[in-house]
Amino acid sequence: MALSISRRILRSFGSLSALARWDSLSIPSHSFQASDLNACISGDNLPHAECFSFSKGGLSFLACRKFATTILTPDSAESAFPSDLLSAKTVLTPDRTIGLYQDLVIPVTNFHNEDKGLMVLAGDVFDVPIRKDIIHRVVRWQLAKRQQGTHSTKTISEVSGTGRKPWRQKGTGRARHGTLRGPQFRGGATMHGPKPRSHAIKLNKKVRRLGLKIALSASAAEGKLLVFEDLEVPTHKTKNIVNYVNQMEKTKKLLLVDGGPINEKLKLATQNLHYVNVLPSIGLNVYSILLHDTLVMSRDAVNRIVERMHTPINR
Repeated sequence: MALSISRRILRSFGSLSALARWDSLSIPSHSFQASDLNACISGDNLPHAECFSFSKGGLSFLACRKFATTILTPDSAESAFPSDLLSAKTVLTPDRTIGLYQDLVIPVTNFHNEDKGLMVLAGDVFDVPIRKDIIHRVVRWQLAKRQQGTHSTKTISEVSGTGRKPWRQKGTGRARHGTLRGPQFRGGATMHGPKPRSHAIKLNKKVRRLGLKIALSASAAEGKLLVFEDLEVPTHKTKNIVNYVNQMEKTKKLLLVDGGPINEKLKLATQNLHYVNVLPSIGLNVYSILLHDTLVMSRDAVNRIVERMHTPINR
């Protein structure tokens, strides 16, 4: 068995100057080598108060400490451990560090809040570093790409009207004009107006994929990601979905993501609720995740998203 010394024992070991001060005291001590320390500390009959010195590598150390040698088990009495070494403070576990690409274990449930086991979420999809700049670029790309771009105005050649000169060039005292279809006349053309075009901007596929990973990781880190066994509902009644949403804590807008095509009953039950939206896994996007405060994914949807994120990008 390797030599094991608790932190409390190590703090009690003094330097050589402390040894000189302790030597002046008339305290019985025991000298032994470092190899004997393991057997002494792990023994069952060690006294509760002990002063001893040991040497290792030519250096001598003195220790005087109160030891507890009882091994605690679930059946041990409350007096088995010294009360002065116990603490009544609550031990708080530190928050998980985000962005370490660690696999996450999340409970699986359903609309009835039944336990359906656990599921492991891939760390390279649901635990990536959060980058707001990537999210901004992806959202801007989405909003620009979804613009219809059907705006159109008529130029001077497209405006309906005659092409004759309205009046003669000179002698009338009025400004000279060659057509009534110009932009300065009522009902005339629009100069430099918008024409149908695409507003889409270019964004690399790697950045788009990274943006979706960041959005999923942020939802998982904030506790806003729920995994359901499936999204099956017994009936198409809207009141069932309303009751399910009311049972969820701090949920104002809900996004349901299923693996394949949306179930017809679920589609009918949610179409009248403005705060509940349903998407297939192929349509999951960054902007939709940001618009909702709770993301509910079926087990099949998670598997499909992970498979999609692991698929090599076609060049």
